[in-house]
Amino acid sequence: MTQSLAKFALFSALLTYITPLFAAPLQVQKVTDGVYALVGDIGQRSPENFGNNATFGVIVTGDGVVLVDPGGSYNGAKQIHEAIRSITDKPVRLVINTGGQDHRWLGNGYFKAQGARLVASKAAVADQRARTTDQLITLNRLVGEKPMAGTEPVHAGETFENRLELEVGGVRLVLRHTGTAHTPGDSLVWLPQKQVVFAGDIVYVERLLVVTAESRTQSWIKAFEEMAALKPEHVIPGHGGATTLARARTDTYDYLVALRTQVKAFMDGGGEIYDVGKIDQSRFKHLMAYEQLKGRNAQQVFQEMEWE
Repeated sequence: MTQSLAKFALFSALLTYITPLFAAPLQVQKVTDGVYALVGDIGQRSPENFGNNATFGVIVTGDGVVLVDPGGSYNGAKQIHEAIRSITDKPVRLVINTGGQDHRWLGNGYFKAQGARLVASKAAVADQRARTTDQLITLNRLVGEKPMAGTEPVHAGETFENRLELEVGGVRLVLRHTGTAHTPGDSLVWLPQKQVVFAGDIVYVERLLVVTAESRTQSWIKAFEEMAALKPEHVIPGHGGATTLARARTDTYDYLVALRTQVKAFMDGGGEIYDVGKIDQSRFKHLMAYEQLKGRNAQQVFQEMEWE
């Protein structure tokens, strides 16, 4: 089996272990004046959610809407647009992709057709290009060909290396690519005037995060620390509802640190990868998908740390 096929097999296997938690319609959560979270399923991609098993962000400015992540398909983007219309009738002017995961970019085509600008980090676009085929195969299997109709890979025409500052309708946005976290191109969007950060897949709450072959937990921890240094009043995660920095730290940072610490101790003690899933992660058993993902996360970190 080639390395790319092995990665795809692992990713597909991980997906099959996550089941839906609530119905497909996006939950509109007002965070502060002009800022909203659109909270989707924290479970699996499905025909009902059009691949929108994530959280998306809406910023209403004087010149229109900034959308943080466009959803996992053309129809997923339409679903997001319908949620936006329940907030404002202003057009979507700018779409930011915070990473290379399917729900961070495969809705680009819908919003580009509406006249929106598309922005992403260079690393995110490279990751998207590398995994397009695998992502579409997985989505067609889990979501279905009919719900995926109209979905075409469209990449951001405006990219940045590490940092980009924008001003849209009187709102200042700071985009920062902090290094590989859940995926190589993960970025955060910081609104200093509103003390809000859109963390993308750097932050998971309410459910256990997923460590994949594309993830790097060591730099993921550093990315979280860089985000936390902003001292945001509101954190809009990649998965789960808008929350506090304290809750984000508990569900994401503390888990990553504990996982790496325990895997290292296991390795130092001469443990083999086939037993690493037995390490005690019960401190985090309250998180959705804990039982299904704890062992696989440990195995992935073991493989990562072998090469550090």
